[in-house]
Amino acid sequence: MAELRSLGFLRHLRAEPSIHVLQYRNGRLVRSGPGLAFWFLPLATGLAEIPIDDRELQVLFHGRTVDFQDVTVQAVVTYRVTDPGRAAQRVDFSIDPKAGRYLKEPLERIALQVTLLAQQFAQVYVARTPLRQALIEGYEAIRDQIGRGLESETGLAEMGIEIVSVRISEIKPTPELEKALEAPTREQIQQQSDEASFARRALAVEKERAIQENELNNQIELARREEALIDQRGTNTRREAEEATAAERITAEAAASRARITAEGEAERVRLTGAAEAERVEKLGIARGRAERDRMAAYQGVPPAVLFGLAAGRLGRNLKEIHRLNISGDGLRSLFADLLDAGTHRLEDASGRPSERGAGDPET
Repeated sequence: MAELRSLGFLRHLRAEPSIHVLQYRNGRLVRSGPGLAFWFLPLATGLAEIPIDDRELQVLFHGRTVDFQDVTVQAVVTYRVTDPGRAAQRVDFSIDPKAGRYLKEPLERIALQVTLLAQQFAQVYVARTPLRQALIEGYEAIRDQIGRGLESETGLAEMGIEIVSVRISEIKPTPELEKALEAPTREQIQQQSDEASFARRALAVEKERAIQENELNNQIELARREEALIDQRGTNTRREAEEATAAERITAEAAASRARITAEGEAERVRLTGAAEAERVEKLGIARGRAERDRMAAYQGVPPAVLFGLAAGRLGRNLKEIHRLNISGDGLRSLFADLLDAGTHRLEDASGRPSERGAGDPET
C-alpha cells in the first residue's frame, strides 16, 4: 500500500515502484504511474492503487474422474496486472485518501475469478480422465489445460490481467483410495524386499557354509599337520632311542673291551705270577723235598727211642705250656734201657758225619 501523510488540509502520497497509482480530480485522470509521490487535496481527489507485481494464487479444488473417484488438485497460478487503467475500470481499486486502505476488496475479487476459471478448466480434464492416468499424467496435462484456458479467457484480458505461470503441486485421491492404490505397489515392494531378504539370507547361508567348509578344511589340514608332527616326533624319539642305544652299546662295548683287556692283562699277570709262584713253589718243594730226604736219611738207622726223644724235644719247643704229663714205670724202664743201649753206639748227625761225642757224654 502507498504511504499517506497529513499536513493540515493537505495530504502527501508516496507509492512503491510495484504499485501503479491513478489520481483523479473532478472525474479526470491527472496522474498515472508507478511509484508516484505528490501532494493532493483529499476532498477533491480520487485515488486508485493497482499492484503490478507478480501475485501467486493458491488454487485447491476437488474433482471426480471418469471412473467416479474423487481427487484433490492443488495448483499455484501466478498472474500480474499489465493494464492498470483497464483493470481500474473493471475492478474498483479505490483507496481512502485519509487512511490509504482499499474501500473494497479488488484483489480478492480477481483471485476468486482466476480460481473459478482454473477449477473449471481442471475439472474438464479430470472428468474425462481415469484415476490412474490422472495421477500419472495429470501434472502436465492439468497445468497445460489451466494455462491454455486462462490465456484464452477474454474476461481476464479485458481486465488487463496476464497469466504468468501455472504449477500443479499435488494431485491426491482420498486416503482410502490412496491406500488401495498403494497396496499393489507396496506388496510388490514388499515382495522385492522379501526376495532381497531371502537372497541376503541365502547369500549369508552360502557364506556361512563357505566359512564352515573353510574352517573344516583348516581343521583337516591342522589334523594332517598334527599327524605329521606326531609321526615326526615318533621318528625323532625312535631315532633318539636308537642313537642312545647305539651310544650305550658303544659304551658297553668299550667297557667290555676295556674289561676284557684288563681281564686279559690281569689273567696274564695272574698266569705269570702263578707260573712264577708255581716255579718258586716247585723249587721250594724240591728244596724242601731234598731237605726232607736228607733229614729222613739222617734218621735212618736211629733207634726209636732216639726218635722218640727228638720228637719229644720238638714237641716241647712248640708247646707253650704242659698242664699234665703222665709217665708210667714201664715206659721209664724201657726208655732208660734203650738209652743205655744207645750210649754205646756212635750217633750220626743230620749231615751223616759220625758224632764225636762218646757214650759218656751227658747230652748223649
